[in-house]
Amino acid sequence: MKTVRIALAQINPTVGDIEGNTLKICDYIKKAREKAAKIVLFPELAVTGYPPEDLLLKPQFIKDNLEALGRIQEETADVAVVTGFVDLNEGIYNAAAIFHNRKLLGVYHKMFLPNYGVFDEYRYFKAGKEAPVYTIEGLTFGVNICEDIWYKEGPAKAQAAAGAGIILNINASPYHMGKIHFRAEMLSQRASENNVVIAYLNTVGGQDELVFDGGSFVIDRKGAVVVRGRQFEEELIVADIVPEGESERYFSPPIASPEEEVYKALVLGTRDYVFKNGFKHVVIGLSGGIDSSLVAAIAVDALGKENVSGVFMPSQYTSRESLEDAHELSKNLGIKISEVPIAAILESYQQALKAEFFGKDPDVTEENLQARIRGNILMAFSNKFGRLVLTTGNKSEMSVGYATLYGDMAGGFAVIKDVPKTLVYKLCNWRNSKEGRVIIPERVLCKEPSAELKPGQKDTDTLPPYPVLDPILKAYVEDDRTFEEILSLGCEVECTREVIQKIIQMVDYSEYKRRQSPPGIKITPRAFGKDRRFPITNRYRSF
Repeated sequence: MKTVRIALAQINPTVGDIEGNTLKICDYIKKAREKAAKIVLFPELAVTGYPPEDLLLKPQFIKDNLEALGRIQEETADVAVVTGFVDLNEGIYNAAAIFHNRKLLGVYHKMFLPNYGVFDEYRYFKAGKEAPVYTIEGLTFGVNICEDIWYKEGPAKAQAAAGAGIILNINASPYHMGKIHFRAEMLSQRASENNVVIAYLNTVGGQDELVFDGGSFVIDRKGAVVVRGRQFEEELIVADIVPEGESERYFSPPIASPEEEVYKALVLGTRDYVFKNGFKHVVIGLSGGIDSSLVAAIAVDALGKENVSGVFMPSQYTSRESLEDAHELSKNLGIKISEVPIAAILESYQQALKAEFFGKDPDVTEENLQARIRGNILMAFSNKFGRLVLTTGNKSEMSVGYATLYGDMAGGFAVIKDVPKTLVYKLCNWRNSKEGRVIIPERVLCKEPSAELKPGQKDTDTLPPYPVLDPILKAYVEDDRTFEEILSLGCEVECTREVIQKIIQMVDYSEYKRRQSPPGIKITPRAFGKDRRFPITNRYRSF
């Protein structure tokens, strides 16, 4: 039976870097040719990067992308190349070009344009209407793009019926926890029901709040994985495929545990956001708590310890344990830590406001002053040394507004913005376990969470315990459950009608804060921001 060697170029493009992306594509074509591949695939919109968003409204951007495509065509001697680009034809299309021996065999236009969650492709693209097949040296194959393969009655069915023995599907599929399993299950069904081999190529890398996890693979006619690439890494995956028979199984890396998968996504998202935006160094406010400890560990793994600095900003309410834990963490990670006390600064604020606040008891105002002083100090470090501030708030806090606007929310990138507090603990334990020694101090993992903005303060003064809070938040924010549905799910004794109502109100009332927060990495099926677009001015309640 005829065997064809295909190469899946799982690359990390940068949005808008048409020149850099083109050079990378040409380099990987050369690598595929050296491996004697007959066909090499590149991701969806590989030339422009994904998603290009309103760059697509610039005519010059479209023109530059088309000129780059011509340069790629010249590199396709003795190999077939499928690459994503933006096509212009009485409108623009999310498209794939198919080249062979420097000739353009055809252009495929994406037919199913996603318009949900983080996607808004209908804003820019026209939908394709044809699902052609192509033949090279006796091999007949179909090409389609990302969303197209998710539909049972989509182009893959028509292409298989037209004689395609293999479907080449190119993607820019954003990551969330466990998505790799959904993809594999869906593609297995699509391969077996159409009796075709499917080569699924996904891009890799971070783009603002999105992370693309790679994890590309080839599935045979029976729905079994022939080869699978690594997640969160660039690589060229090469396999010999028998479209009409049984292909050899290749070694594939094991799928990571949920904690490892999320941690790697956070590392990749942080690295690409920092470096692709021209920064070299980050600064983090270290409190001695678990959130800032996790962010610091991720930053060191993403950027190197020499590119990470911490600032400890104690007040009169800061415990000795927090001081010790912050310094122990910085020692374990090998990063520099600066100490800038804020008690005197807070006193000067209070003196300046004394006349205006006369007769008013201290309240959350004075607590927020401390957070805003710390935010100002971190931004001063950012301005003076050109360092990007990484904020440390988690999804549980961001959901209910348990954060200070212009205080601990101040910064350039929110690493764990989409990570629930209960998952923060799991990630810290995983990181320590992976290292085989304590990186994040044990006491940080055990002590009760506190903002330490007043004597004896605990998070549970304001919120239910996180194991109670997080399931409510998941049900309301990610699953769109109503009040009555959440109540019927059942939870701990603390989860009363009043508690659920309070949490829903806190989520809704805090939308204005989240709109002003830095971008952060999406790791759940529904993150705040593009994924969940709720009005700030909103009186609707489901109770």
